[in-house]
Amino acid sequence: MIKLENVTKTYNKTVRAVDDISFEVKGGEIVGFIGPNGSGKTTTMKMITGIIKADVGKITVNGFNVRKEPLKAKESIGYIADSPDMFLRLKGTEFLDLIGDIYHVPTDKRQQRITSLAERFELSEALSSPMMSYSHGMRQKIMVVAALMHDPSVWILDEPMVGLDPKSAFELKQMMREHAKAGNTVFFSTHVLEVAEKLCDKVIIIKKGHLLFDGKLEELEAQNQTGSLEEIFLELTEK
Repeated sequence: MIKLENVTKTYNKTVRAVDDISFEVKGGEIVGFIGPNGSGKTTTMKMITGIIKADVGKITVNGFNVRKEPLKAKESIGYIADSPDMFLRLKGTEFLDLIGDIYHVPTDKRQQRITSLAERFELSEALSSPMMSYSHGMRQKIMVVAALMHDPSVWILDEPMVGLDPKSAFELKQMMREHAKAGNTVFFSTHVLEVAEKLCDKVIIIKKGHLLFDGKLEELEAQNQTGSLEEIFLELTEK
């Protein structure tokens, strides 16, 4: 579960990236976070994970206050950032061992999770090579493996499909469905509205730091009888 209450973030005392937003993502839900470039999606996700601090407001993950109990909150989070270009001098196995150490994943469970996830994303043969030699898609895959290795209950995924080949994107979507079906939380941003339309239980739409909509797709369509999610999104965000 993720809960934001009146959260605001301002950069350089002038640019209000996120402006007094409140929403909740419950267990068992896949929630899509959509909005134009620069709308505050990545800032919001980084505040939830504790990478950056909110100026105002309260954020809780599985009941833990991100500001007051950051380690407990982060233990239950699997986060995929919007860029996979990090730790590139490490081999895939070295990077995954580093992540396993950070999250205190036991050796036997670690190897089991790495093997299972790497096979699912067809990454097994590349793990012994430096990540610098990986394609963008391969780097994205290993970031997915790293984020899920400690089996977190809350998934926070920032544009997770970017760079993935069709098979890997399909596998990740299947995993998202399986994770939510087990009662866990999936919160992801995307610019591909068809993905949100087919995958999400509800969507949250943001523009220039302001929340425009938070609810089920059926409710959005009932309020805006324009047609597809894409048409409704464009109508909302171009006002």
